[in-house]
Formats: sequence, C-alpha cells, structure tokens
Amino acid sequence: MTEDYTTVTEVPGISASREQLSMLYTRYQMAAALSDGKDALEVACGCGLGLGYLAKRTKRLVGGDYTEALLRKARCHYGDRVPLVRLDGHVLPFRDQSFDVVILYEAIYYLAQPHKFLAECRRVLRDGGVVLICTVNRQWADFNPSSFSMKYFAARELRELIRQEGFDVELYGGFAVSMQSARDRIVSLIKRAAVTLRLIPGTMKGKQLLKRLFFGKLTPLPSEVTEGMAEIYPLVPIDGNSIVACYKVLYTVGRL
Repeated sequence: MTEDYTTVTEVPGISASREQLSMLYTRYQMAAALSDGKDALEVACGCGLGLGYLAKRTKRLVGGDYTEALLRKARCHYGDRVPLVRLDGHVLPFRDQSFDVVILYEAIYYLAQPHKFLAECRRVLRDGGVVLICTVNRQWADFNPSSFSMKYFAARELRELIRQEGFDVELYGGFAVSMQSARDRIVSLIKRAAVTLRLIPGTMKGKQLLKRLFFGKLTPLPSEVTEGMAEIYPLVPIDGNSIVACYKVLYTVGRL
C-alpha cells in the first residue's frame, strides 16, 4: 500500500499559530545557513514551503518527496525554479557524493528503516557533508504522535542512530516548554488528556479548531517561506544524556 502523506503535511493555506510559523522559519533559516553556497537536497520537502528560501542561498538545490500530490503542489508554485523528484528516503536516486547537505525535516518518524536513510545520506554526501534533521521531541509532555508514524526518537536515541552511520553529531533543543502561567498549565493538561483519549484529529485540517482554542488568532501558511516572516527561535546545544523534556523540538547536525 502506498501512503499519501498530504493530510499530515503542512500545506499553504492551513491555519497556523505564531509558534508554528516560527518553527517553520527557524527550520529553514538554519538550513539556509548550513547550505549557503553549497549543493543541497531536501528529502520529504512536501509541497516545498522552504524550497524558494533555500534556493536563494544554495549553489544547487533539489527537492524530493514520496507523495506525488505534494510534489504537484510544489511544481505548480515553483515551475522550473527548483528541480523536484519523487523518491523514497530509504533509496535516494542520486549518485555517490552528489551533495554537500541533506535535509530531513519532521519526517524521520515516517521512515520504516531510518538507518537506511542515514546510510544513503552518507553515500550521497561529499567529504565534510552534513545531514540536518529536525523532529518533534517524544519526551515532551504534550507530544502527540502523527498518523502514519513508525517511530519517534528521544534525544539520546537520535544522536546514537546518526553516530552509528559514521557522523559526528551536534544536538540542539528548540522551543522551550513554558509552564509559567496558569493558562500554560491548563492548556497542557487539556492537550495531554486529549492525546490520551485520542480526541486530537489526525489531519492538519482537523487540528485547526483546536489550534484556535489553544493559540487564538491564526495565520494561513504561505506558499513559500520569506525573509523575516516570523521570529527565529535560538536553538540550545544539549548533550542528550538524560531525559530532555523541556524542549518541543530536536535538531541534529551530523557531519562527515
């Protein structure tokens, strides 16, 4: 059976909170900094929200995704600006040492065999190449698994997975959990109860009502990330040796 990830992917027009926009912008600002003047590949690019932003900084950029419907949306927006390829992250359709940077954002938990993806990254990356991965932190108390997901990683597990494929790993936490106000604590309790009772919708569209209740005013996601579109969140280096529950998002930079 071929999965279609459209319903669980951020697409233009979906209502987003300020924090969600900040998460999106922070992801691609970091990727752009690491890809500046280099050849880069984004795996699981979806409908390409970050491709235009990256294309302005990279020497060469390729976007790839498993779901053809998402690639059609990307092609409709970008035309010939960015090459797009349908691919499976377990078997990347590129020659050895084709890229300097491989990016995988919010998708490693959909891979049945993530070690195969990392082995493929090692193959297609040149000496000194970088794999950049971002994922929700499963040790965050409000964590809610996505439909179609296979496995989520804690910080230490993610670090060791990447190390096993021969990368030197830098680990970062992003978007600290706030419990400062009574409202923060109440919202967290409601979300955890909803997750436990399986009341949270499984699609991006279905979650919009809950977002309005939790976050108030929402803004439609743009077709393309633009400079200054949201606040950039400063990432914090972490070692991952103990439970990391105070950050919502994990970033890893694996270097050859």
